[in-house]
Amino acid sequence: MTEISNPSQHEQNLRRANKLLKQGLQLEYLTLGWNVVGSIIVILTGLQANSVALVGFALDSLIEIGASTVVIWQLAGVSQQRERSALRLIGTAFFVLGTYISSHSLETIIAQTRPNQSFVGIAWLAATFIVMLLLAWGKEVTGKKLDNPVLRTEARVTVVDAYLAGSVLVGLLLNTFFGWWWADPVAGLVIVFYGFKEGWHAWVESSHV
Repeated sequence: MTEISNPSQHEQNLRRANKLLKQGLQLEYLTLGWNVVGSIIVILTGLQANSVALVGFALDSLIEIGASTVVIWQLAGVSQQRERSALRLIGTAFFVLGTYISSHSLETIIAQTRPNQSFVGIAWLAATFIVMLLLAWGKEVTGKKLDNPVLRTEARVTVVDAYLAGSVLVGLLLNTFFGWWWADPVAGLVIVFYGFKEGWHAWVESSHV
C-alpha cells in the first residue's frame, strides 16, 4: 500500500523537472511578449522623437525576440544537438548586439544626432529595465535548477537587454534635462564589452556540450 500511495523518487524528479520546464517556457513567453509590444512602442516613439537610440533599442528588442524563440525551440525538445545549436545562435545574437551598439554609438557621436524629448520612451525604458532584470533572475534560477545552460545563457541576454535599456534611459534623461545629447551613445558603449564577452562565453560553452 505504501509503494502505491507514494510516488517513486524518479516520478517526483520527473514532475519537478516538468514543472521547471513549464516555468522556463512561461518566462520566455513573457520575455517574447514584452519585447514584441516594446519594439513597436519604442520604434514609433523613436521615429517621432528623431531618437536614433530609441530606434536602436527597438532593433535590440528584435534580437531578444530571436533569442527567446531559440530557447523556446530548445526547451520544446531538449537534445545535445539542439543545445549546442541554441547556444551558438544565442552567442551570435550577442556578437550582433555588440557590433550594432558600437557602430551605432560611434555613428551617433560623429553625426552629433540630437534627439527630441520622449517621455513615453523614458517611461517604457524604465519599466523595461525593471521587468528584464526580474525575468533574467527567474531564468537564471530556473536554468540552474534544470541544469540547462541554454536557459542560463539566455538569462544573460536578458540582463544585457536590461542594461541597454538602463543606459539608453540615462542618455535620454541627461538629454531631456541637461541637453547632453552625447550621453546616449556613450552610455551604449558600456554594453559592447559585455555583449562580446557573453557571446564568446556562449560559443565556448557550446563546444563542451
